[in-house]
Amino acid sequence: ESVKERIRALVSAENPKKPLSDQAIVNQLRSEGIDIARRTVAKYREMMNILSSSRRKRVF
Repeated sequence: ESVKERIRALVSAENPKKPLSDQAIVNQLRSEGIDIARRTVAKYREMMNILSSSRRKRVF
């Protein structure tokens, strides 16, 4: 599984009321043995047209 696919999976599985920040995604990936910078996560997220955590937040 590529890093981009893993980021997409983490975002799709997140709580819509409390979406993961880029730093939280970095922390999760590092716990899985993937060493990546927050800025790289942000770049990949933008390349995949995934909004930032504040813009993904859903309030019901």
